[in-house]
Amino acid sequence: MKRGGGSPGPARWAVYAVSVAVAAWLGTQAYYFAQIAVWTFVNPRSTAFMRADAWRLAADRPDLSIAHEWVPYDKVSRNLKRAIIASEDANFVNNSGYETDAILQAWERNKSRGKIVAGGSTITQQLARNLFLSREKSYVRKAQEFIITWMLETLMDKQRIFEIYLNSVEWGNGVYGAQAAARYYYRVSADRLTAWQAARLAVMLPRPKYFDEHRSSGYLAQRAAVIARRMGAAEVPR
Repeated sequence: MKRGGGSPGPARWAVYAVSVAVAAWLGTQAYYFAQIAVWTFVNPRSTAFMRADAWRLAADRPDLSIAHEWVPYDKVSRNLKRAIIASEDANFVNNSGYETDAILQAWERNKSRGKIVAGGSTITQQLARNLFLSREKSYVRKAQEFIITWMLETLMDKQRIFEIYLNSVEWGNGVYGAQAAARYYYRVSADRLTAWQAARLAVMLPRPKYFDEHRSSGYLAQRAAVIARRMGAAEVPR
């Protein structure tokens, strides 16, 4: 006669493992949601990208440290706001945090290359990645980025999203935010940036470390001229 109470079978362990994984995932999403809710009113002190860079610099470049200084939205040059929107996300004010056409174009490009080389990210998606995620390129990370983007767009208005972006985006080797970038490259405050300076800073965003080391790049100058011409049509959150 068999008695009950033996060791759990493989199926039971599988159910337990899945339950733990789901609980952990839900807990992570709850943390992100709660943190974003706080940041609706409180300025973030750092981001995932900043912390990762701080560790890297401590190990590889102890002579450098993170340069970052928060400034209010109205203390950032309107030139820079227009330049970034013209360069990174022309429909930022009106989109829902996603641009379907850009995502599909990135998908086709990645498929043709056989690896992830483009993401089609909006400003909100870039902020989601900078705040919480890593620089790793994977579809799992991209899926999490979509979820965080939805949270940001749900809890914050466009001006607040853009304010945090302006103060947290990477602009060079250890350089984060508009104020640090303005001082680092032009020795002025963020509210004094000219249209030409702003256009160059906007063009640097996809590859900030590269352009930090290649400031005389012909592409940088050429692309900045294009962005400078587009800035007048850029709609900025108010």
